[in-house]
Amino acid sequence: MNIVDSSGWLEFFSDGPNAQFFAAAVKDEKNLVVPTVSIYEVFKRLLLQRGESEALTAIAHMQQGMVVEMDATIALDAAKVSQETGLPMADSIILATARAYSATLWTQDAHFEGMRGVQYVPKD
Repeated sequence: MNIVDSSGWLEFFSDGPNAQFFAAAVKDEKNLVVPTVSIYEVFKRLLLQRGESEALTAIAHMQQGMVVEMDATIALDAAKVSQETGLPMADSIILATARAYSATLWTQDAHFEGMRGVQYVPKD
């Protein structure tokens, strides 16, 4: 299983320098887990930058994976992750979701560098 964090989705959709790093995880829809907080973050950014039509198209692509809502277990685990690592709320939710689904987290967010279960590439 794989989770692409919000920065990875945005990189993929913009065809940025690290887009290929995320491509395999994004395209493997049957093994893709998508936290709802990622949908929120990606939609918000794309809505601002590209407009509602393009933002909705991107979200439709994200929804080809298994969309996972934050339940109480993930919320509690995310709070523990945040306390242990200092990660912001959304990043803690994404990492806790990855751990709950034994998924690899794909990211270019430096907050995650060196963490267990994370595939990290520095942002260009």
